[in-house]
Amino acid sequence: MSQILHIDASGRETSSVSRKLSNQIIQKISDDKSTVSYRDVSQGLPFVDEMMIGAYYTQKTERSEQQNQAIVISDAIVEELMAADTVVIGMPIYNFSMPAGFKAWSDLAARVGETFKYTENGPVGLLEGKKAYIAVVSGGTKVGSEIDFLTPWLRHYLGFIGIHDVEIVQAEALNQNGDKAIDEALVAIASLDS
Repeated sequence: MSQILHIDASGRETSSVSRKLSNQIIQKISDDKSTVSYRDVSQGLPFVDEMMIGAYYTQKTERSEQQNQAIVISDAIVEELMAADTVVIGMPIYNFSMPAGFKAWSDLAARVGETFKYTENGPVGLLEGKKAYIAVVSGGTKVGSEIDFLTPWLRHYLGFIGIHDVEIVQAEALNQNGDKAIDEALVAIASLDS
């Protein structure tokens, strides 16, 4: 039985292409034995603050109740990631990078001792053996171009927490390419290994 974590980041709901494509990926890779958990990060998440940082670096048994409450959402995000075999992300490019809600999610998910650790050779991700599929959608940015700051960051970030098997499906430059870009993305999804 596979555990799939589905994350959407678009501020749009009904007209979101990234949501449509991430749903298509879910349909392609899941079966009746799959369990899918869902998190919509577009509605806002707390930003990391001093209380959270203090809690992160305090042993669980020594945290105050206030510290425990401060990281409830972060703990839930980490648990979702740890439980998942596969992560599917619907991701629009906003102003050459990611929506703020996803950046907040990434800060809450990167937890020393939980999703990565420090070693004498540098940081090591602790979420090895997972796969990520990302549906990247842009209005004008060509994925992989010199103005695409999102996809290199996503690959680096996911690798940092241990997820190195990352497959990106793109519907890029929709303002120029329109439905053709969406159709190409759907063809790419149809050819994914499930």
